[in-house]
Amino acid sequence: MTVSGPLKTFLESSPWWSGLTVAQVERVERDAFLRSYQAGATVCQRGSPAVHWLGVAEGLLKVDTVASDGSATTFAAVPSGSWFGEGAVLKGELRPYAVVAIRDSSVVFVPRATFQWLIDESRPFSRWVIDQLNARLGHYVAMIESFRLHDPAARVAYCLSEFFNPQLSPRTKSQLAISQEELGRLSGMSRQNTNRALHELEQAELLRVRYGVIEVLDVEKLRQFAWKP
Repeated sequence: MTVSGPLKTFLESSPWWSGLTVAQVERVERDAFLRSYQAGATVCQRGSPAVHWLGVAEGLLKVDTVASDGSATTFAAVPSGSWFGEGAVLKGELRPYAVVAIRDSSVVFVPRATFQWLIDESRPFSRWVIDQLNARLGHYVAMIESFRLHDPAARVAYCLSEFFNPQLSPRTKSQLAISQEELGRLSGMSRQNTNRALHELEQAELLRVRYGVIEVLDVEKLRQFAWKP
């Protein structure tokens, strides 16, 4: 089957696509599919089987969990152009988190069998997956360091700058449609502290805050602020 439209565009724009053979391209195009979700909809339930590798063709997702007392913790935000969930798919485990659409989103699903076949059959693809896992590990180690050692503004700066990680999120645009509440969950802070941190970053001319949107003005300077001594 020949795919077209948003699915084809997203697959062809993925950084690993050009390394596939004709036969590998044909299988992915045959097996992959696209689904749309409204803001607030659950893409994957926590505890569900990890039977698909996921990509965000359009929109913004969050990876989170809800404790027994109802408090929510967001582990990651996944913007357009990103692929994620390779760890759970490789291990074939139940998903330890939920995946929820922060805004209206289109999500690509690649079956686990197809993903594993690519790992076995395509050296460029498996190399890319190794780089992806390494970048994700580096992100979480750096996030722990930032949360333990840095002030609130630096923590928020780090979380925002990681939206532009060239390996994990290669297509992020400067305007992030994320609320202060969601950003606070991502940075492990209250909405009030997040608001103060954003105000400090705005005064430093690193970003601009509007209702429901945070516009990053200088990604590199934002990274430098995140790791200031």
